[in-house]
Amino acid sequence: MFFVKSPFFLRWLYPGLIWKKPAKTTIYITFDDGPVPEVTPFVLKCLQDYHAKATFFCIGDNIRKHPEIYQQVIEGGHAVGNHTFNHLKGWDTDDEVYVNNFKKCGEYVKADLFRPPYGRIKKSQIAKLKDLNPNIKIIMWDVLSGDFSEKLDPEKCLRNVIENTCPGSIIVFHDSIKAFKRLEYVLPLALKLWHAKGYKMETL
Repeated sequence: MFFVKSPFFLRWLYPGLIWKKPAKTTIYITFDDGPVPEVTPFVLKCLQDYHAKATFFCIGDNIRKHPEIYQQVIEGGHAVGNHTFNHLKGWDTDDEVYVNNFKKCGEYVKADLFRPPYGRIKKSQIAKLKDLNPNIKIIMWDVLSGDFSEKLDPEKCLRNVIENTCPGSIIVFHDSIKAFKRLEYVLPLALKLWHAKGYKMETL
């Protein structure tokens, strides 16, 4: 169970986080959980085909294991963000452990962008991260594709993003092996449709 469109009550509870951006013709495509050699190069090729730029929220341990794939993301002109070193769920993690895991990822990702794995983070953790880096921007989302759900039909995943995206939307995909069956189908079609609608696809 997940919300495709971020509900108002979550935005109200966490007003200091970034859920959407003001824009007239721009959308913001994001990818979580990479880089991985089985998926990330496919994503980069799809983006290149439509001259699209995206933001990749990377797991530090995956960068450690696949530095050459991470370098391809950078060389493609895409933005990167911190996604913790071990994909920690904030609600279930001690604050000090969480912050240290964020800092460990920061040894690999030099950026002020952060997305909490699963979108689950305590207010106390937000405060500690902002104390650590006053310039940090914690990025949530406006549209969740659901590509991570193995129960979701690829066609439904496509409808999730096409029917809910609007100017300023921050859209979440995953460049992970778990998501690839749906991502492989959805991403090229979504990019083609967004391109046809005249959307600019830019980094955060």
